[in-house]
Amino acid sequence: MARNIEIKARVAALADARVIALALGAVPLASEEQTDRYYVVDGAHRLKLRTIAGGRAELVEYRRPEKSGVRASDYTVTPVRDERAGICLVPKGEPLLIVRKRREILLWDNVRIHLDEVDQLGTFIELEAVLDEQHDESVCRDQVAYILRALGLSEDDLIRASYAELIQR
Repeated sequence: MARNIEIKARVAALADARVIALALGAVPLASEEQTDRYYVVDGAHRLKLRTIAGGRAELVEYRRPEKSGVRASDYTVTPVRDERAGICLVPKGEPLLIVRKRREILLWDNVRIHLDEVDQLGTFIELEAVLDEQHDESVCRDQVAYILRALGLSEDDLIRASYAELIQR
């Protein structure tokens, strides 16, 4: 499983967050329309089928406690179609919940900055600092804290829930 340090916060203006991220040196990576179909939302465990308009489909499984605003997440991303094995990994049955969003992805070093407009919920920013050989958990936490300060956000602004859980509320 891969691991990242992540946060989510509601923001009033995505354009303002974009300007700040770009000023920090982030580079645009992609703009996507995503549909997430959640099949498991059980405490810290989640499984969703993500489809991207005009693009790929993948299963995203992750475990993340919602006890703090800055938290570690262990995850796997698996393409839905395994051409070599000739199988399709779409979960059987109806999803528990569907989340639709428009996501702009910026990259700052190893940090993915997501500027999200989520149907039924509004606008959010997510930061995902990916752990790797050059970036341990401490470095990733420092990176997230740095970007949060630049955005004028504090721990009190952070949301401790997935978009699915926010819609369920």
